[in-house]
Amino acid sequence: MSAFARKIITTAVAGLSMAFASVALADHHGGSKEMQKDIVDTAVSAGSFNTLAAALDAAGLVETLKGEGPFTVFAPTDAAFAALPEGTVENLLKPENKDQLVAVLTYHVVPGKVLAADVVKLDSAKTVNGESVTIMATDAGVKVDDANVVKTDIMTSNGVIHVIDAVILP
Repeated sequence: MSAFARKIITTAVAGLSMAFASVALADHHGGSKEMQKDIVDTAVSAGSFNTLAAALDAAGLVETLKGEGPFTVFAPTDAAFAALPEGTVENLLKPENKDQLVAVLTYHVVPGKVLAADVVKLDSAKTVNGESVTIMATDAGVKVDDANVVKTDIMTSNGVIHVIDAVILP
């Protein structure tokens, strides 16, 4: 990753982290709905979604995913973003590529709250960007397009997060 991209990500994450500092003190063990973090705050506090948080900020989607929802987010980890071809993240974070970044990020979001027990019954799901992801459940696990679901049902105040090991592209 280039120094430019690292600087953008670091700056965005620092800004998001400061904005959500008060939420970081909230009960993260399933407390009351008022105390439970939203999707963005949950991702930021987890520490393994810094690139996703920076991308959401660059795309102008933070407020949307802090909204009422409910949303289901298939959230790629920092390692998933790092596995993209060199220069991909940097290009997506450029202001002139905002529409493309929004398309990629909204492809990771399904309207409604779809828990793991429901995901395994589906063969596809329509995403916020209008396209559908392919879902395949086997004894080996669940795949969303070419990404493996590695953690499920991270509950938030406005939906649920399922962690995936790759960035899926529309």
